[in-house]
Amino acid sequence: MNDTGGFSSVAWDGMFSIFVTLGCVALAWVLLQEVRFDKILRHPLSPRARLLQLAAAIALGHLLSGFVLNYWHWAGYVKWLFRS
Repeated sequence: MNDTGGFSSVAWDGMFSIFVTLGCVALAWVLLQEVRFDKILRHPLSPRARLLQLAAAIALGHLLSGFVLNYWHWAGYVKWLFRS
């Protein structure tokens, strides 16, 4: 008997979570490029400012991916409500 079916499902779920998180971080980075940091920072093109943008993109991407992944899992649980 093959017992790796459960582990395979967990592995695919983990890969899906990684790709969703990376996609959300990339989306946050692209969206943060539209923010005018010259109004907020003295040197908006300096390495420190880019590091701040990266940290903000990671934080926002993590929050967005958390919402998306939670919604994905909750939507999967709804099917149990209607099963007889």
